[in-house]
Amino acid sequence: MRHDFKFFCIVVLATCLNFLPSLAQSSTVNAIVSGGITRSYRLYVPDIYDGTGAVPLVLNLHGLGSNAIEQEYYGDFRSIADTANFILVAPDGTNSGLGGQFWNAFGLSTPDDIGFISDLIDEVSSNFMIDQSRIYSTGMSNGGFMSYTLACELSNRITAIASVTGSMTTLQGNLCTPSHPVPVMQIHGTADGTVSYTGGSGLYGIEALVDYWVESNGCNTEAQFEALPDINATDGCTAEHYVYSGGIQGSTVEFYKILGGDHSWPGASININTTNLDFNASKEIWRFFSQYDLDQLTSIDERIRLQSEINVYPNPSADYFFMQLGKEISGTMSVYNEIGLLIVQENFNFGIKRFEVDAPGVYFITVKTADQFLVKRIVKY
Repeated sequence: MRHDFKFFCIVVLATCLNFLPSLAQSSTVNAIVSGGITRSYRLYVPDIYDGTGAVPLVLNLHGLGSNAIEQEYYGDFRSIADTANFILVAPDGTNSGLGGQFWNAFGLSTPDDIGFISDLIDEVSSNFMIDQSRIYSTGMSNGGFMSYTLACELSNRITAIASVTGSMTTLQGNLCTPSHPVPVMQIHGTADGTVSYTGGSGLYGIEALVDYWVESNGCNTEAQFEALPDINATDGCTAEHYVYSGGIQGSTVEFYKILGGDHSWPGASININTTNLDFNASKEIWRFFSQYDLDQLTSIDERIRLQSEINVYPNPSADYFFMQLGKEISGTMSVYNEIGLLIVQENFNFGIKRFEVDAPGVYFITVKTADQFLVKRIVKY
């Protein structure tokens, strides 16, 4: 997930020599205190923004060992913001201790990057008119991992996400409980030597990851397929585009498969590794994001109804648990322990179901119906 050192050198050189395209506006560097830590971020506000109406917010997260300024140039959305009129934020992670910065996308106790992103949204929203139903997250590598973490754990604020060369842990997949279907775009090379396309070591393979979100969003399992024209025959790779439509509340999953592509951002003006130049990832990500708003994806009345019709008791318990289901509810119940291992999984219909777990501890029950995915916490003592 770490960028080569040469990447930073290229960014600095390109900036000094004005090789990169001119923009209508420049970024500012700002800081907030979150979780007792001073955190910095780069803010790009296009000239077209005039404060008379709410605009979208795009979070652009760097990879492991990289930083905000590198990501701002590498996965560049600024010229798109100039015409589409959205505010762009590239925040900095914290020091990894291994040289460079990282995002806590893997459930470590600190830092609280979920809290930081939420605080950052509040900060930007206090200074600019942000459309709270159109807040999106994307990122490179570790930033893609973090975008998935936000989809799972900050879905009340994040509308849709896009990951370039990132993935998700299987543990996270077991415990992921977004409050609405989350539209997802995944972009990944089959020859990625950093985040393996085939997965392993607790990470989803990329095709399994796409399947996970297709199922989670209730999309059609058969994709609309397009082989992208090989408009740059010298880049060493080609691209395929898969669109899984028909999801809950109109959600979709899109997948760009880069055949022979490495750990890189397609269409980037700074070429590292094997970079696909047949399409521009930033343009496609914004095209994808711009379709969705949170109001469209969230059915609040239905979610409240479903929560009220599922009751688990006694909780805590020293013995059995009972799950009582309201009428006309059917789906799958899964029970996981604290580290995400599946303990119990059963299909259910309305009525009362008894279940048990062997050892004392904290457990999570996920309840998945045709159009909702909810979680409840239980304790056995």
